[in-house]
Amino acid sequence: MRLTIIGTGYVGLVTGACFAEVGHQVICVDNDATKVGILKAGGIPIYEPGLEDLVKRNVGSGRLSFTNATAEGVEQSDIVFIAVPTPPLADGAVDLSFIEKVAREIAGAMTSYKIVVDKSTVPVRTGDKVAETIKRYCKAKVEFDVVSNPEFLREGFAVEDLMQPDRVVIGVRSQRPVSAMKEVYAPFKAPIIITDINSAELIKHASNSFLALKISYINAISVICEATGANVQEVAAGMGMDERIGRRFLNPSLGFGGSCFPKDLSAFIKIAEQVGYDFALLKEVQRINQDQMDRFVKKILDTLWVLKGKTIGVLGLAFKQNTDDVRMSPAIDLCTRLLHEGATLRVHDPKAMDKARAMLPLVTFVHDLNAVAEGCDALVVATEWDEFKKLDLERARKALTHPILFDGRNLFDPAEMERLGFIYKSIGR
Repeated sequence: MRLTIIGTGYVGLVTGACFAEVGHQVICVDNDATKVGILKAGGIPIYEPGLEDLVKRNVGSGRLSFTNATAEGVEQSDIVFIAVPTPPLADGAVDLSFIEKVAREIAGAMTSYKIVVDKSTVPVRTGDKVAETIKRYCKAKVEFDVVSNPEFLREGFAVEDLMQPDRVVIGVRSQRPVSAMKEVYAPFKAPIIITDINSAELIKHASNSFLALKISYINAISVICEATGANVQEVAAGMGMDERIGRRFLNPSLGFGGSCFPKDLSAFIKIAEQVGYDFALLKEVQRINQDQMDRFVKKILDTLWVLKGKTIGVLGLAFKQNTDDVRMSPAIDLCTRLLHEGATLRVHDPKAMDKARAMLPLVTFVHDLNAVAEGCDALVVATEWDEFKKLDLERARKALTHPILFDGRNLFDPAEMERLGFIYKSIGR
């Protein structure tokens, strides 16, 4: 099938590359000419495991191409996916200006029937607004359908999630686009759920908010575990064996971050408010998430007493493992707080250091994981990279002025750390 993806961020580029991989003809559109130039030259502007090889292979096969002309993409495709950013506004609502602008551009370029698919995460009823906009600005007065097809991609695992989805949600206003949308996803052999368009839009926000709730729940449990001498990982394992609960997203940490959960949670609270419901449960999820970072910083302050004049090594800058994304990263928030307390920082991340430089201009970036601890008064684990589990602990112990390690991701075994002579502080254990 002939497909166009408008937007080449984490969602758009992964979606386009995976659609091409299963045999579709895909054009990726972006208004950033520099980014399009990088992609045409074989570069990848983001880090996502497996994505670079996927893009190169499908560009080489001729199934994947890039342009900064929306009209070109619309003209040459039967289905147009909108995958542009939907950033948060100051009041927690969603900025839909990018969606509206693209809808107008699509309308202006349409000369025949098209299926326009909202792939971006949008508030419920956005599909109706997109349809109204296209109808208003389409000079050719051709027929079209607007479809909601929310993405459920985890950064760091996005290629895997798209190639092997646990479900595909397709929200429609009529049955006309259903067969074409099923054909798009047929190669992925996943359950396809056909709903009305408003339900599809709600499924995305409801899903992400529930996962955020699950993270905040286990973080709240971790506080009780610390207070009673229990082990939160053993509690989570026992809970997770109940198939009604499941083990995933029951990992205590510094709290959730990134470009999805915080934004989608705020948006869902705002959506509920606009229809007259106070979603107090989700507000509490936000509060618990904030408190979790406050408690971790207090743990560092209680142990080190004064941070001014001290040097702290921080392992991790990305908001999670397997990505270079530092947007709303708990690790960046932690670094900012430590700097505010007067600490000097030595930091390392396998992929996110380049993107973090502008946000942390006053820190020392260290390219060797095992060199971070040199001259430091303590070491902090802020992101759950698997590489960090291979830290040379003996070298770190000798390099630190005193062997203190704060583990915000519970990567190490408390008994082993005690045996090695560390003062070791983790979460809920």
